[in-house]
Amino acid sequence: MTYHLTKPKNNHYPVLLLLLIICAIISCNQAEPDYTAELNRLKREAKDSLLNDIVEFNAYKDRPASDGPYNSSNNSTFLQDNIPLFISSDKDFTEVYNYRWWMISKHLRSWKDPEENKDYWVFTEFFGWPAHGSVSGAISCPAGHQFYDLRWLRDPQYMKSYIDFYMKGYASKHDQREGTNFHSYIKRPESHHFSSWMIDGTEAFLKVHPDNAWRDALLPYMEKHQQVWDEKFMVHKEGAKTNGLYKILDLYDGMEFTISATMPLIESDGPYAIYTEQDWKKYYLGWNTIGNLQGSEHTKAYPKAFAHGYPLLYLVRPSINSYYYANLRSLSHLYGLKADESGQESDLLKSENYLKRADSLQQKALSVLWDEEEQFFYSYTAADNAYGVKDKRSRVRESVGYTPWYFNMVPKDDKKYDAAWEMLFSQNGFYNEKGMTTAEIQHPLYNEEAYAWNGRGWPFQNSVVNKAYANYLKNYKKEITESDKEQLYDLIKKLVDMHGEERNIGEWYIPSNGEQFGGVKDYFHSTFPDMLIEDLLGFKATHKDEFSLQTLLPNDQWDYFYLGNIRYHGHDIDIVWKEDWSPDIEGSQSKLCIWVDHQLVSKSNSLNEKISINLNQ
Repeated sequence: MTYHLTKPKNNHYPVLLLLLIICAIISCNQAEPDYTAELNRLKREAKDSLLNDIVEFNAYKDRPASDGPYNSSNNSTFLQDNIPLFISSDKDFTEVYNYRWWMISKHLRSWKDPEENKDYWVFTEFFGWPAHGSVSGAISCPAGHQFYDLRWLRDPQYMKSYIDFYMKGYASKHDQREGTNFHSYIKRPESHHFSSWMIDGTEAFLKVHPDNAWRDALLPYMEKHQQVWDEKFMVHKEGAKTNGLYKILDLYDGMEFTISATMPLIESDGPYAIYTEQDWKKYYLGWNTIGNLQGSEHTKAYPKAFAHGYPLLYLVRPSINSYYYANLRSLSHLYGLKADESGQESDLLKSENYLKRADSLQQKALSVLWDEEEQFFYSYTAADNAYGVKDKRSRVRESVGYTPWYFNMVPKDDKKYDAAWEMLFSQNGFYNEKGMTTAEIQHPLYNEEAYAWNGRGWPFQNSVVNKAYANYLKNYKKEITESDKEQLYDLIKKLVDMHGEERNIGEWYIPSNGEQFGGVKDYFHSTFPDMLIEDLLGFKATHKDEFSLQTLLPNDQWDYFYLGNIRYHGHDIDIVWKEDWSPDIEGSQSKLCIWVDHQLVSKSNSLNEKISINLNQ
């Protein structure tokens, strides 16, 4: 049916014509915004913000000098060329994001292998040359976190070199140096001095910067890397509860002193009978207490029970078993990708074998470490410890109990595990005024003042738990509520606030009343860029030529954000969300826009809708 505009027989025609003209003018005034023009404006603002922040950060006094070639004379160019840009209506989030990249640039070191005369890029944790580090100065403890942040650098050469250093380079071939900083009798390579999830982190990098030839050449070395963990840090005690699970000392899980180790020490006899309810604090509550036993007649009587005064009581922890579940799963994924391309049955068999091993470890860890009554993942003492109580559960909730969700190790079809998250936001659990605790507040041994992880805040664990909770919301919950998003935002916002007015990331904080981080300044031991990019703003990388975006940002926290300059699968990605695109128009105009290689490919009215982008369309 066709409609024709005909002149009416009365004198109303001029009025109707005037109304039509007015409507046309209004329609023109409400024309769709120029989204690309706004993208370009925000991109310029983000660059200017970054440059201004770098000037401010470079002027900070009493900060450690850079560990490598990038310093106040040239770090501006390096950062502009390499990092994803970000700006938002929240000045603190924007500045802390820029600060964390500035801090990272200070830890990038060029190091030459003295034996093979080969150059590597490595990233340090502490500045300088710590005795407990590798010969290069890099330390394996934060490598998993570092890999997740560094994968977003536009130039992949830095991460490839750093991964090569650990997987097949100097750190994989030379044992960790012994001395007063080596509290163990298990010889192992520098790459295994501390627990980490490097293979999983390598897969995470390959999801952003795929390189099949490099991947395939590295796979045999990644297998050898996991074999060291299997051979040296797996419990071997037939018939024991913890048999076949992974073990670690508190120290080499990055948490030198914990309640989960203190309790079994108190319960033990023999060499550990010295740790009584009255006296344990003299010997196991911070580095200053270890000296009270070091060189004593007691430790001389039990030379294999202590190393430099540190008790060799290995724990089967949720952390390390999650790490190596993730490593095994990544080996399965990567060999599966190789098999798809090579068609080789040997690659497929390896993929299937590693998947079976990952599944077996998952089932074992879930059955042993999950406590049905307390509804949490607990640590156990290893069954093959030479001394101390064995196969003993430590009845204390610690933040490492959330690690399984970081790696999606928890079954998605069993809702009984959901109850663990109640403690994260409980004032009896891990929720405190200034930030998350590392142990439940209600426990009698809770202590946030001592240099130990009996409660004191630790950014390393914030990074684990925040990603774990974001994964829980996106991958386990059928419906994500506004309250869920607010809780995640609260966790991250408190971390942002702890960076202070003069931005800094340190080793620890006091969860109840701390105002800033303590310990070493500009410390690269945790994540933030990845926490913002993947966890809060929801950029999900995959091995396929696609990605998804599902932000967990609450609707009423920011007015806008721009995240862009992301180099992904050889493409440039830009994302803009604004609540108000046209100030002259009333009401919400929420629009989330995505550009691929400067072409607008997606628009959504919802901030939190899951969007999938295929790069080949």
